[in-house]
Amino acid sequence: MWWVSFPPTSLQPPCGEAIFVSSPVCSGEQDLLTHSVAPMLLRHSLSHIQTLIHSLHVVFSLWQGTRDPLFLTGVSLSPDWPVYEESLIKLSVYDVKDKSHQTVSSARSFLGSASFSVADLLKSKDQQLSLSLRTADDSAAVGTVVVCRLKMGEIEDGEVDHIAADTHQKCTLVCESGTTNDKDNGPLMNAVFKNPVCKVYRFQTVDSKLMLVREQMAECTLSFSIPMQLLGLFIQEDSCRIQDLNDLGELSPHWDNLRRDVITRYSQLIKTYQDTLAELEKLTGPAFKPSCSKAQKYLEFIPINLHTQRMRVTCPRKTDSFYDVITVGAPAAHFQGFKNGGLQKLLSRYEAEKKSTAYQCIYYSPENTAKAREILSTVAQLQPLICGLADRLLLATQQRSSHTLRDALKSLAEKTEQFVHALKDELVKSALLALHAARPGYVSKKPDAVDIPHHKEYDEEEWDRVWANVAKSLNCVIAMVDRLQEQDNNKQESTPDQALADVITSHNPATDWRDQLSPLVVALKDCVSEVAERASKSMTFVLLQKASCSTPYGLQLQQRRDTVFSQALAALACGFVMRLYAGIEDKGFLRQLHSVGVVAQFESLLSTYSEEIGMLEDMEVGISDLQRVTFRITEAASDDPTNLQPTVTGRRDHYTVEVPLPLQAFQTLPDELRQGKLLQVIPVLFNVGINEQQTIAERFGDISLQERINQRNFDILEAYYKSLSLPCFQTQADVKELLETLGQNVVTKKRKNVEILWLAGAICRRLNGIRFTSCKSAKDRTSMSVTLEQCALLRDEHQLHKDYFVRALDCMRRHGCRIENVQKNIKCRKYAFNMLQLMAFPKYYRPPEGTYGKVDS
Repeated sequence: MWWVSFPPTSLQPPCGEAIFVSSPVCSGEQDLLTHSVAPMLLRHSLSHIQTLIHSLHVVFSLWQGTRDPLFLTGVSLSPDWPVYEESLIKLSVYDVKDKSHQTVSSARSFLGSASFSVADLLKSKDQQLSLSLRTADDSAAVGTVVVCRLKMGEIEDGEVDHIAADTHQKCTLVCESGTTNDKDNGPLMNAVFKNPVCKVYRFQTVDSKLMLVREQMAECTLSFSIPMQLLGLFIQEDSCRIQDLNDLGELSPHWDNLRRDVITRYSQLIKTYQDTLAELEKLTGPAFKPSCSKAQKYLEFIPINLHTQRMRVTCPRKTDSFYDVITVGAPAAHFQGFKNGGLQKLLSRYEAEKKSTAYQCIYYSPENTAKAREILSTVAQLQPLICGLADRLLLATQQRSSHTLRDALKSLAEKTEQFVHALKDELVKSALLALHAARPGYVSKKPDAVDIPHHKEYDEEEWDRVWANVAKSLNCVIAMVDRLQEQDNNKQESTPDQALADVITSHNPATDWRDQLSPLVVALKDCVSEVAERASKSMTFVLLQKASCSTPYGLQLQQRRDTVFSQALAALACGFVMRLYAGIEDKGFLRQLHSVGVVAQFESLLSTYSEEIGMLEDMEVGISDLQRVTFRITEAASDDPTNLQPTVTGRRDHYTVEVPLPLQAFQTLPDELRQGKLLQVIPVLFNVGINEQQTIAERFGDISLQERINQRNFDILEAYYKSLSLPCFQTQADVKELLETLGQNVVTKKRKNVEILWLAGAICRRLNGIRFTSCKSAKDRTSMSVTLEQCALLRDEHQLHKDYFVRALDCMRRHGCRIENVQKNIKCRKYAFNMLQLMAFPKYYRPPEGTYGKVDS
């Protein structure tokens, strides 16, 4: 790599504006060099560097500023195009005065040039050359260029000291397009994370050393695969709901009409989801949805601009450190719009509407409908499991092993008792009574009643008897097993060993056991089936009330919630996988993961004004719904990338994401993880609006939504911290202090209090959590936040020199991964801000001059 610097007195900056031009020139030269360059501003100027390396012609841009220019940039030489000692390199400097010109030649004027051979550089003292820039006719010197050689790759202590000593102290910032790092791009990472973009920086520390900072951004295959799996599960679940409604049997005309209406709506929802899934299956290309597509109908389930961002820091005499954050547009239903608000407001309105339409149906509270879904899920899970365990008990009789028989009986008893306990609920009994009243021929003595009816005509004790029969049948099975084992033990005590062996070989006692136990096991299975059928029908009837009371608006709301949840889950799955891969060798993190779960901290920069209120209301519900998600680590069938993709199972009330690991990695996990323990994720959301719309909201509007969100999620985060009993956290007094400070900031009335976000992010990292940053599109405000967080980490954790904090911040925003993210999204290297907007931004959230302009996002 060639490091080219212009000392402060080497040129006078001309006037005008700067542009960036890259113009390859074809020629017949055999030996080629390539470049990997992102010029770094150290002191601003309008002068430009043009590098001619054989047949490759590149113009670098530097920006308007002082009259004491000092720049630094790098050119890396590709191993694919070899360089020889006789290779000549020419540097030309131009003044670009007007970027409005269509051609480079019409927009620039030549200042001077200098040439050197590779041999000159390698043989020079300290491999550094100071070259004079000469005019075109070689009649005069117009400035000085310093070129030095810098080895790419890992920095060693001596090398860092050498670089720091041999370059001007003000010339210690540089950004280059880097190659991906094997540490961050192994086969496991490459299976899920795609198309990485890498930038490399060298920043000066307080002790005049240089740190190497590698910033990498990547797309994630889960952007599409998780939503597509969810759509399939939505279709399957709603199809089952239709079947369950049909299985309710004959209903009176009123209820039958309501049922038909609900089935029609579910059918429409299924058709919509099938069409969306079909369109998604046709897509090829990048593994992310650009911000300009956020309102497209067939992409509404896909998260906006989902990317991973990793910063790896290498310092002299220290081990590498890395910091991850997931960037994603706020999970929200952009296609459906925000005219009537977001999910939080719409759900409240929906509950009020249900109560007002209760004259045609029975009103059940949200808690009761949630309980109904839970009971249905429990029945669907436990009934086949109990039947399987009952069969396993009969098989255990053939082994004539007391230990095996006891284990089988213990499992059967535990699951049956769990089943009975789940159904011991007044909701099941009252719903059965209501379903009885909905049968043809029933005449209520209270026709005007709007509450759950109670009916003398129906034997209210019938459910209690049926339900109790399960427990009685189980007790009979347990008693029979005890009797059989007691008889067997008595025989063994009264029969000598040889005589017992003769008895065992003369007939098959296991058949006797099976014959005596089988009728009781069959009776248990029949009782469980009868209870499951009644409970399922009663809970389906409860859910029918919810659907029939809501009118078509209810299913529209369900679709909105599905849309937002899909985006949120895709982001969470991406973050969980990245955090798991990063901590797979961290025993403390893995112990924390299976003991108390991991916190997922979502940072939002949405305003509480206009449409963004609706987005924030959507996001709040979507993040909260992630509490219904658990993760499980499994062993992959093979190391093939297709077998390393996470999969989703479950229903709307609970989903499980299974994350497969290759055999070698899986075998190193703790027993709890290898045995498939479900892993909890604790989602928390903190929001602080920073733009000009938030200024309006704070002065003339309402910020209560933001205040409520921050207070509620602080309580969740504090409760999670208190649940940590692991030794690694008991000594972290700073976490407790940070939490106390966060709590104070949450209740403090302060405009645009971004310290809330900084504190929440710091706490999350100290708790081994997963960090997310969001704004409307994860492109502009998110970029400001991510780069600020990275530079703050360099300052606080790696002693970035205070004089270089703002410069490093500008460097990352001008040349780093986030400006590449903007380019990927809107095909323009400009953050979508204007000057008036930025006046309302907190100081450190403002991009450098020349990197912003109002563009469509």
